[in-house]
Order: sequence, then C-alpha cells, then structure tokens
Amino acid sequence: MAGPTTARSGGANASSGPPAAEPSRARWFRRLRLPLPGPRRRGPIIILILVVLLGGFAIWALYGSKWLRVEGVKASGTAVLTPREVVDAADVPMNAPLASVDTDAVARRLRERLPRIKTVDVVRSWPHRIGLKVTERTPELIMRSDRKFIEVDVEGVRFATVATAPKGVPQLEMTAQDAPSLHRFGNDRLRRAAVTAAADLPEDVRKQVRIVRVRSYDSITLELAGNRTVVWGSGERGPEKAKVLTALLKAARDARHFDVSVPSAPAVSGS
Repeated sequence: MAGPTTARSGGANASSGPPAAEPSRARWFRRLRLPLPGPRRRGPIIILILVVLLGGFAIWALYGSKWLRVEGVKASGTAVLTPREVVDAADVPMNAPLASVDTDAVARRLRERLPRIKTVDVVRSWPHRIGLKVTERTPELIMRSDRKFIEVDVEGVRFATVATAPKGVPQLEMTAQDAPSLHRFGNDRLRRAAVTAAADLPEDVRKQVRIVRVRSYDSITLELAGNRTVVWGSGERGPEKAKVLTALLKAARDARHFDVSVPSAPAVSGS
C-alpha cells in the first residue's frame, strides 16, 4: 500500500516543480507588450520588409548608382539657333544622376541666356539623356539700330539683334518722341500696338507691308508696296480693320491711299 502512494506523491511533486525557462524571443515581445508573431502575422511583416528593401534599392539606383546618370543632351526644334548653342547654354551637369537634374532651372537658364527662345520643354529621356524641345520667337517687325536690326516678336518683345534684316519682315518706325501718348502709354505699349496691327493682317496683305509707322497711340500708318499708304488709326478693332482693308485692296486696285481708322466708314483716294 505504501508503494503506490509514494509513487503518486512523487509524481505530483515532479509536476509542480519550477517552470521551464521562457524563450528569450517570447520575453522580448512580452516586455514590449507586443503579440507574438504567429504564422498569420509573419506574411505582412515580410512584405513590409521587402517593400522597404525595394524602396531603398530604387533610391540607390536613381541617385547612388552609375546606371541612371546623364551621358548626353539633345536639342530639337531650333530654326535660327543651332542645337549646339542650345545645349551649351543649358549647361546640364554631365554624369549627374538623371533624377536630380532641376529641369525648371535648366529651362530658366536657357530663356535668360538665349532670348530668342520663347518656350522650352526639358524632359528626362531615360536612362541617360536630357531632351530640350525648343520653340523660337519669330520676328513680326524689325527696328533699325545703326547698321543692325532688332527683331520684335508678336508680343512686342525685342529678342535679338541681327546684321541682316530677315526677308519679308516689315520695319517698325517709332516717331512718337514728342507725342503726348508716348508719356501716357510708353514705348513698350506703342510697340505692342504696332505689332498687333501687323499681326491682325491676313498673310497675303502682310506680305505687302514695308513699314509700320507709329506717331502716337491713335496714329498708326502702314506703308505697302507700290507706294500705297494705309491710315490704320489706333490698334483697336484690328481684325475688323484688316477685313475692310483686304476688301478695299481688291476693289480699288489703283488706289494709293486707304483709311480704315473707322472701319465702318472707310475711305479710298489717289486712284
């Protein structure tokens, strides 16, 4: 009888001994009050680690590696300028990470250094090139300056000085030095009014214009081929005046003087 009792007592003592040591991984999670990562939690953690690793690799590839660096710059869209002039003025840093190139700064630098450029689109052409898509200003009028000519675009911007007058571009003569409107409007606005008058003409009439003369804001005159003169008046109602002048030139081919300053009441003389 004593033997079995002793055996049972010994078994009870064995089961109620000190607990086994807790694994260090479990203790760490318990100290941080985090749940143990069971099988269902391991998947998102692994995905997060992969995302972080891929993001770090992408940043290194863009900025730290030698794979995606500037090896060339190409300009397109030039007419008067040469692609070499545009590339040199852009001053894009070679061998720099393509992603780090400040495209806005490149565009701004081009417009400042080459006023002939009206717009430029700076694009990254992966993996190694910068593209410069240029739109140049074109002269609507020219102004004589000593023995050279200043080109003026459709916005009235004086953007270039050239030794030879571009073919087919009318000359602008500003004779408003003593006119009250010069002090009121300023040279820039008077110049824009003259440019607007020329731009409002249809192509076949514009080709006949030799001189656009500005005496005041309300006194713009066009001199056409064949010693013909057009009193344009102010720069207002330009499209309407251009339409009336086109009709008069066709109806009175022998006339020498045309007045469209009031387009609803035009006048023709000198036929």
